[in-house]
Amino acid sequence: MTQFLLALTEHNFLQYALVAGLLASIGCGVMGTYVVVKRIAFIAGGIAHSVLGGMGAAIYFGFDPLTGALGAAVLSALLIGWVRLQLKAHEDTLISALWAIGMAVGILFITKTPGYQSDLMDLLFGNILLVTEESLWFMGALDGLLLIIVGAYHRQFLAVVFDEEFACLRGIPVAFFYLLLLVLVAITVVLLIQVVGLILILALLTLPAAIAGQYANSLGRMMLLATLIGGVVSISGLALSYEPDLPPGPTIILLVGALYVLSTLLTRFLTHYRIPYPTKRQKRGTSRDE
Repeated sequence: MTQFLLALTEHNFLQYALVAGLLASIGCGVMGTYVVVKRIAFIAGGIAHSVLGGMGAAIYFGFDPLTGALGAAVLSALLIGWVRLQLKAHEDTLISALWAIGMAVGILFITKTPGYQSDLMDLLFGNILLVTEESLWFMGALDGLLLIIVGAYHRQFLAVVFDEEFACLRGIPVAFFYLLLLVLVAITVVLLIQVVGLILILALLTLPAAIAGQYANSLGRMMLLATLIGGVVSISGLALSYEPDLPPGPTIILLVGALYVLSTLLTRFLTHYRIPYPTKRQKRGTSRDE
């Protein structure tokens, strides 16, 4: 840990990695909460894996991979959302197809691009140490967009997440806000790509929110706690991986996975052995018996 702190003051790439982890934690804390409560983790996974097709095409044609990722993620989110709203029975089939096709198309494009074959592992499993200053500005802009939209339409998202039928009766355009929610999830996926890669995105998107949901009793508190957990896990994983020279992405995921397991065991233990406080009526009955 001491070596990491010393290196942090000397190397810009570690400072960029630290900031990237904190920026990513905002997205996974806010949107991860919606994903967990709405139970659309499978949809988020389909969006995440289809992104590789956009990144591969962008690399092949000489564009920024993150731009291709953003376009593919938004397109996949809209397509999945439309099918879910119109043809609900075929939703899981479409997600599975996009999942596989996106990965296959991306790998084909990357293998046909000279010099990028060695970077495939970084796309799949992430390399937070390669984050550039331009990427940080891009991530910051995406975070700002997420916070603005969520702040403006939080009540509508709340109604859609918990009870679509009630939201429809209240006159809320459920289809629009559901598609918007999926687009925001797609933006969050792009935020997390460089931190943990495409394969491990789903864990970082859902586990901090799942942990927070065990302790928070409101959606707002759950978002704040999930953001805090995501930031602590990202920084801790980066620090733990530095000295033994381990890949930061998998280290972060192992850390948050272990934290989720321990938190789940702890909450179940406390629930099972919790001794209820006596009510006033119980206290009166006890005093009379005595």
